[in-house]
Amino acid sequence: MSHPMIIQGGMGVAISGWQLAQTVSRLGQLGVVSGTALPGILARRLQLGDLDGKLRNALHNFPIPEMARRVLDAYFVPGGKSPLDPLKPSPKPTIKPETPFAELAVVASFVEVFLAKDGHGGLVGINLLEKIQIMTLLTLFGAMLAGVDYVLMGAGIPRAIPGVLDQFANCEPAELKMDVEGALPGEDFFSTFDPKSFCGGHVRRLKRPVFLGIVASATLAMTLARKSNGRIDGFVVEGETAGGHNAPPRGPLHLSASGEPVYGPRDVPELDKIRALGLPFWLAGSYGQPEKLADALRLGATGIQVGTAFAFCEESGLSPELKEQALELIRDGKAHVFTDPVASPTGFPFKVLQMKGTLSDDDLYAARKRVCDLGYLRHLYRKPDGTVGYRCPSEPVEDFVRKGGDIKETVGRKCICNCLPANVGLGQIRAGNKQELALVTAGNDIEQVSRFLKPGRNTYTAKEVIQYLLAGLG
Repeated sequence: MSHPMIIQGGMGVAISGWQLAQTVSRLGQLGVVSGTALPGILARRLQLGDLDGKLRNALHNFPIPEMARRVLDAYFVPGGKSPLDPLKPSPKPTIKPETPFAELAVVASFVEVFLAKDGHGGLVGINLLEKIQIMTLLTLFGAMLAGVDYVLMGAGIPRAIPGVLDQFANCEPAELKMDVEGALPGEDFFSTFDPKSFCGGHVRRLKRPVFLGIVASATLAMTLARKSNGRIDGFVVEGETAGGHNAPPRGPLHLSASGEPVYGPRDVPELDKIRALGLPFWLAGSYGQPEKLADALRLGATGIQVGTAFAFCEESGLSPELKEQALELIRDGKAHVFTDPVASPTGFPFKVLQMKGTLSDDDLYAARKRVCDLGYLRHLYRKPDGTVGYRCPSEPVEDFVRKGGDIKETVGRKCICNCLPANVGLGQIRAGNKQELALVTAGNDIEQVSRFLKPGRNTYTAKEVIQYLLAGLG
């Protein structure tokens, strides 16, 4: 099949929301929605009133009307909640989720992809993190119900996902082995999902989306190509300068004088080996320039994945206030991205844009009271009785230690689950009417965004990004 040349990165929690993905797809490239934390995103958006009615229209198109109605009844607030009222909590994900969470997760994924695809024939993808295993099956099924065209997954080795896509396409049950800390030899734990049972027997055959593994090395690409349980359709080869979560350096971790992970020659992907696999691949990480696109094509790539340039455009989900602040830093040449080795509870390095008033400020981070009320990045661990427990190094320290966690793992950890929704205006209201603080991520090439800030203008569009990237191809 013919693939788009430009993949818009699946950024953060709702930064690459349906509005951005739809715009990019309408322009003939691959628009991608973030698959992270979608249940909480939908629940909170409904509580803000769905003033344009688009969420309710998507829910109206969900193939199981009574399920969509239950979600709407649980979270929709006509006219929107008061700005000072806290958001109603949604259930936390678990290895065997209760029906309300399972329904919310599937419906939320459907809604995001449906809206991205609504009204045009372009291609839409969804991006997931392998490290967030606990919701993967629910998110994939909801996206496939909406006809998602591509699934992109990194932050781990997603060897089981191609087989899951095959099973869901045939309306067959699927299971996914969970990483459980402390599991005994030969002891396995699984997340399972049965489409027919979930849909009450009323489920049709679904389109099997293209699967692209996001890799940082030829070794990982070869592992996926040869040892996955189904068809791998291609790769996004992501360098360490890309925004969001990065693969850790290969070998022992060394930090620079500024405290950032040091990457070396071993971390440069061997493109000749990836090219020899004979599958399409896209290059990512500081490739948001027309000459970089031309370079990628000369190297045999199908195209490039670009995130940062889209992250600050008009259609991205980043709140207007944060977008304005970030663009001012970029225009003034003061934007600085720090690769934080410990911020994310996933254990992967996480790139953080240094901005006043966000959790990148050490004093604000220290002043924040730890809380774990969303739970998307919790680690699974084996409890003494053989059941699965949940803990997160970003939760209250005493809770993490009580559950057997090492206190050293809590140092510097930030609550990604809460601060990323705050990036898109969906932060929780805490005691004293305090709102959760944001934590903005971006790639190392953030200064390149300045080229879109024309004299007299403080914004730019996704269309301008695409036109710029394609301009050098003649």
